[in-house]
Amino acid sequence: MESFKGKSVWITGASAGLGRELALAFAREGAHLTLSARREERLTEVAREVEVAGGRAFVAALDVTDEAATTAVAQAIAQREGGLDVAIANAGFAVTGPFEDLDAAAWRRQFEVNVFGLTITARAALPHLRARRGRLALIGSVAGMIPGPAAAPYSASKAAVRSIARSLAVELHGTGVSCTGIYPGFVESEIGRVDNAGDFDAARKDKRPASLLWPADRAAKVMLHAIRRRRREFTFTAHGRLAGFLGRHAPWLVHYALCRVQKKR
Repeated sequence: MESFKGKSVWITGASAGLGRELALAFAREGAHLTLSARREERLTEVAREVEVAGGRAFVAALDVTDEAATTAVAQAIAQREGGLDVAIANAGFAVTGPFEDLDAAAWRRQFEVNVFGLTITARAALPHLRARRGRLALIGSVAGMIPGPAAAPYSASKAAVRSIARSLAVELHGTGVSCTGIYPGFVESEIGRVDNAGDFDAARKDKRPASLLWPADRAAKVMLHAIRRRRREFTFTAHGRLAGFLGRHAPWLVHYALCRVQKKR
């Protein structure tokens, strides 16, 4: 099976959680990584871990909503590495709360990062991926396939990611570039401790069910495999696949179950 040894890989949202574990998974195969996120000090820590794991890392601190800066990072990668083989648009966070408590600014912040930041990253990477017949991965969520009570902006943004990934898969057909839409269920990460402004708060309680959280390193392994195989769509954990299936094929059942849960609270 094809190795990523010596391949140029760019990961956004690489400072923690899935992004960090993806970086380490690619590092173990000897990839040359560029790590992007807003928190440069955290990226530097991940870069050290990448070197220990056998990869090579370059830190490019970045706010993915800045189109000019994101395009410049992609160009710098291509110049430094001679090209780009894999780009993973992973940066994102969750805006939560009752619908009537969330103003337009909250919705804009959610879509600026999860949707516009993702499309900016993909668009910046594509010219360089075309030159190397590379791989693009867009990280969504099972939340985009089911209703999101008290998390409508997040669910809507991830539904948009799935639509974008499907559209790009068609547009890129025949170009040599693959687009993989990846939709995790619950995975260990810092997302539950990030507030509605997108800032990490260590004191914030993660309300996701601990018993369903997949270890992030395990998630990274199956995600890397899906990218390697150029899968068009990949949904995981077992509960994630089930929720996604029911959300698509039995929405009435999901509605009933969620209403029952909400009534008990």
